[in-house]
Amino acid sequence: MEGKEGTGETDTESGLISDWAELTDECLVNILSRLTFEHRWTGPMLVCKPWLNACKDPTLNSVFDLETRFDSSAESPRWWTPEFERKIDSMLRSVISWSNGNLTKILTRHCSDLSLNFAAQRCPNLQVLSIKSCPHVTDASIAQVAYHCRNLKQLDISYCYEISHESLMLIGRNCPNLTVLKRNLMNWLDPSQHVGIVPNDYLNACPQDGDTEAAAIGKFMPQLEHLEIRFSKLSAKGLGSICEGCLKLEFLDLFGCANLTSRDIVNATSSLKDLKEVKKPHLYIPRSVFHTERYGHWRLYDERFQTDVFRI
Repeated sequence: MEGKEGTGETDTESGLISDWAELTDECLVNILSRLTFEHRWTGPMLVCKPWLNACKDPTLNSVFDLETRFDSSAESPRWWTPEFERKIDSMLRSVISWSNGNLTKILTRHCSDLSLNFAAQRCPNLQVLSIKSCPHVTDASIAQVAYHCRNLKQLDISYCYEISHESLMLIGRNCPNLTVLKRNLMNWLDPSQHVGIVPNDYLNACPQDGDTEAAAIGKFMPQLEHLEIRFSKLSAKGLGSICEGCLKLEFLDLFGCANLTSRDIVNATSSLKDLKEVKKPHLYIPRSVFHTERYGHWRLYDERFQTDVFRI
């Protein structure tokens, strides 16, 4: 065996073939299918042209998942740059092209209308769309998704501040199978965790029309079973609209919804017979909000109970 490593020769004693170039396309695709999306992009695709071509097989491109990578990394200011957005758009457009219309899941962040419009036109079988933190995804591309991806079951548009209630109305009207909606906002009560990472002008653009969005959800998404609207600015009226229209809700996340009280939540959810879990606001009140000289009672409360969490 000495001297044969990397030569592409056959080890006659063991019967093993060391030349991977001899693998059939079917075998190579089968091997590559055992790797994660990220591993294929950072390894086999860079080896040689045959391997690159194998990675383009439609069966390997039914899912575009970068969320696992994003979720396991500390958020970086670089993610919010135009250069990074262009890279994500380029990757997504490539996978869409290779999928031959078979893409069913898109889970990413920081894409734009450019790639999402492309997805809407080329992915009629899309069922899961998660595009958190996309400052350049607007109602225009979501409208295309609503018109062309009618099999959509799950939608996550958290931290996408250029998307309005108009998109929620269109998705609800055109995607009757939608059961999961995530429309979380950043923590506007204490944005310190985002300062220095997320551009300030974007932080200040937090949507204000919580009740309008709630009305659209309640009227056009009757099949919802899972709803997340963290830090929404909806009122008791908006929550009532959701609960009156979405009677199949099983999970409701209201964390950080500062305009709701416990009584509001109990009254609104009383008609939801299938509801299994409600995450209540449990508001965090940052010390920076209060001046201790003027609001000494807050300091006293904190010293007495050793907590910054107030249950309303």
